[in-house]
Amino acid sequence: MQTAAPRLNTINNDPAKQLLLTSEGTALAFDFGEKRIGVAVGEHLLGIAHPLTTIESEANDVRFAAITALINEWRPTVLIVGLPLSLEGEEHATSLLCRKFARRLDGRFGLPVVMIDERLSSAEASSSLNESGVYGRKQKVMLDQVAAQHILQSYFDTLSSLSVSQPHAGSQ
Repeated sequence: MQTAAPRLNTINNDPAKQLLLTSEGTALAFDFGEKRIGVAVGEHLLGIAHPLTTIESEANDVRFAAITALINEWRPTVLIVGLPLSLEGEEHATSLLCRKFARRLDGRFGLPVVMIDERLSSAEASSSLNESGVYGRKQKVMLDQVAAQHILQSYFDTLSSLSVSQPHAGSQ
């Protein structure tokens, strides 16, 4: 379990895109990997994430064709990307590839892209699958999408804590 509250970082600081960032509608989350990308989906209103699919390809054209199809089907208002960091919070080679992936999402789809600390999401996903009776090699098929589910749930939980700790302007 994560002990520190995750940080949210938007990829594009364009004011027009910042206005698009909302806490309504559907969110798609991605657990980026060089061989597989796990995908999860959830609705802001419910604040509950669900594993969706795993994109298994190293070819960018195949990956983005699959992502385009998911975006067309689910019509998200925001895209969430888990940022892999070391346990000490430092970035590494995969972090840089993940940031590049997030920038590509931003450039291709024009949706707000938010990165969130994903430390231990794969370990949490494996633990969740173990609790569900899915062990060892049987986890491989589901691990990335369950990790994406944990990333998205962390995003929803962060939004919830922000709205509780920072009341909306104008509310009395």
